[in-house]
Formats: sequence, structure tokens, C-alpha cells
Amino acid sequence: MQQEVVYVVDDDEAVRDSLRWLLEGQGFRVMVFESGERFSRYIDESRNSVLGCLILDVRMPGITGTELHEQMIARGVDIPTIFVTGHGTVPMAVDSMKRGAVDFLEKPFNDEQLCALVSKAFERLRSDEEKLEVRRRAQTLIDRLTSREAQVLERIVAGRLNKQIADDLTISIKTVEAHRANIMDKIEARTMADLMKIAIAARGEQ
Repeated sequence: MQQEVVYVVDDDEAVRDSLRWLLEGQGFRVMVFESGERFSRYIDESRNSVLGCLILDVRMPGITGTELHEQMIARGVDIPTIFVTGHGTVPMAVDSMKRGAVDFLEKPFNDEQLCALVSKAFERLRSDEEKLEVRRRAQTLIDRLTSREAQVLERIVAGRLNKQIADDLTISIKTVEAHRANIMDKIEARTMADLMKIAIAARGEQ
């Protein structure tokens, strides 16, 4: 797993310095950016290494925080985001939460609350990474199957009986049984429950 970083995007230098001091004091690695444009360029240049939590000011000159968040969603950059907002921008922050932001803090905010939200964001990030790894592992196992075995597996997952699968694919029940045995062996499933879990995980439904 890549190193986790807290990215702070705020046009106020005093806020950037304060957040860096606070978060580094809690053991987080921190990178600061004075504008949405600078962070957007950083994403373009270092996309594969962008893994972490984003603390984002809602109202900034140039690209606003909400606009930057929209751009990242459109570009497929999934990063837990905490909005920092003044009183007048709370509705915008709430709307952004509906589009995937972790939370928002209204200025002036409590340091402990901010650190708790950052920890929560990293917990979500780790959980997402673990789920992705389970899905990759399951898909690697499924990819071992022949096209016919994949057809049989699809019907097993759908709850079809051996006779129904045989009729669907115009093959004998014995052939279906042989395919089932091969499927269990190839995807390293000891029980039907194992098989179902792997098939579901490969679909990203775990």
C-alpha cells in the first residue's frame, strides 16, 4: 500500500501552516497547496501516488473547493474529502457530502474534531483498499476458468440446478458435474459457500 498523506488545499497561508502543524503533530504526513489549480496539477503529475485524505477549503480564488471536488469525481480520482467552510457555504458543503465527501467543518473548527475526521477518512480508505484487494484476488481465480466453466458458474450463482444447467447449455448432467468439480478446484473453493463468496466478490458485491 502506498504511503497515506493528508493533502491540505487552502488559499490562506496561516490556515495551511496551522493545519500542517496540527496534523504532523498527530503523526500524519502532510502536503499543502495554496490553490485548487496547484493541487489539480499535482494530481495530473502524480496520480498513481495520490492516496490519502483531502482537506479542502470551499471558497477560494480561481477553482473553488466544490469545483475541484467535481473535477476529481469527473476524472475518477477517488479521495476522501473533508470540506472546511464558512457559515455562508454550509449548503454547498452539505451538497458535496451527498456526492462523496466525508464531512465538512465550519470555521472556526475544533482541532480534535478535525483529527477524528481525518482518522475516519483513512479508515474508509483502508477499508476500500481491502475490498479492492479481495475483488482482485477473486477475479484472478475466476479468470482461470474456461468460457464454458464460466457459463456454468454463472448459472450456479443464479441458483440453477444441475439438470437446468444441462438443459440451458445443451450438455449432459455428468458434464455439468465435471465442470462444477473443475470450477471448485480452479477457484480453490472447498464448499459451495466459498464458491459463492468468490463469485460475488469478483462482481464487487462483497
